[in-house]
Amino acid sequence: MHDLIIHTANIVNEGRRFTGSVIIEEGRIHDIIEGDTRAEAREHINGKGLLLIPGVIDDQVHFREPGLTHKADIWHESRAAAAGGVTSFMEMPNTNPQTTTQSNLRDKFETGRKKSLVNYSFYIGATNDNLEELLKTDPRSVCGVKIFMGSSTGNMLVDNPESLENMFSQITLPIAVHCEDENTILANTSLAREKYGEAVPFRHHPVIRSEEACYLSSSLAVNLAKKHNTRLHILHLSTGKELELLDSASDRKSKRITAEVCVHHLWFNDSDYERYGARIKWNPAIKTREDQEALMKGLKTGKIDVVATDHAPHTLSEKMGTYFKAPSGGPLVQHSLVAMLELHKNGLIAVEEVVDKMCHAPADIFSIPDRGYIRKGYWADLVLVNMNQNWSVTPENILSKCGWSPFEAVSFSSAVHTTIVNGCIVYNQGKIIENSAARELRFER
Repeated sequence: MHDLIIHTANIVNEGRRFTGSVIIEEGRIHDIIEGDTRAEAREHINGKGLLLIPGVIDDQVHFREPGLTHKADIWHESRAAAAGGVTSFMEMPNTNPQTTTQSNLRDKFETGRKKSLVNYSFYIGATNDNLEELLKTDPRSVCGVKIFMGSSTGNMLVDNPESLENMFSQITLPIAVHCEDENTILANTSLAREKYGEAVPFRHHPVIRSEEACYLSSSLAVNLAKKHNTRLHILHLSTGKELELLDSASDRKSKRITAEVCVHHLWFNDSDYERYGARIKWNPAIKTREDQEALMKGLKTGKIDVVATDHAPHTLSEKMGTYFKAPSGGPLVQHSLVAMLELHKNGLIAVEEVVDKMCHAPADIFSIPDRGYIRKGYWADLVLVNMNQNWSVTPENILSKCGWSPFEAVSFSSAVHTTIVNGCIVYNQGKIIENSAARELRFER
């Protein structure tokens, strides 16, 4: 008697599509059978007509806990993740207190154990003077080191050349970087204030946080990584020009420099600021249609390895401030998969590529064993999607604590049907199912 069987779903995995059934036992995939099976199980899911893919692994989220829980917290955001087909997340260190010490990192993992509905890991954050703490990090239990090579909260801007040299030369974990040149941004901000005062139009955001600012910082990170053979992961690329810095190696597991693009940089462009204003104010900024198209091309050619969210909620009242008062960031984790599937339906990307970039690639480049694929013996992190279900995002069906989304009133033509984490159903047809299935991610390093 098996624990769970998914019958005759349309499986997309490792570039292949086929109709098959998946048998789950003790949290793992026991067998994958083309067609149906007569095996017995305690629980059955009829997958007929549904797409079955591995669970999405989001390598960049901000769940705001501790210290900023009026915006978001691990309990709410992990449920939004489950509703969006995200079965694992890697969370960022710019909380309060910041996750820049081993003690604060341990506290976060304890919170994850108590509150998360899906699998989790946490980055430790760099400052100009905490290299000793960074070097204590266990590479098997922590996803990576986050370096803000651009403006951030508190003292997390790492702009000391000696500190950067030491980090890139000594850290063996993946270094994930936010790349925007601070001096360029400050100069552009000064010019904008001279012209507009406090009433800077939101359409000016990509002028202030410009292509030049991104490229200067990204090229510095790449040069340091090449100099020291550092394992570098560039987060949220926003310009076509930055693709010049990247290679499209066929074996991404061997790549020392990888990159990510976020859903909002593929979905929106600078023509959308007039309609959405602060709701699509992110750092790095959403840029031109040409950049948007170049990023999609880079994704398809293998220069960009991962699609993620940079899910970073703020309250709607905070976002409704003027340009300099409205913080950057927004909620995306509940809608990232369906947004990418909508881009597929618009002819921009194949389903197999969506699965590769959101499920397979994060597991490969972060060396996560037994996840990211539908394979025998792997943990059963799985998502069933109804590819023919029309629905709209409304405040009533948003699970993020902030209660809003840049996708409000967008009509999607596919919907997450069921999300399974370590063999347990955590979301099914609009309902969260509470359990303690989530596990701390491990890394094979």
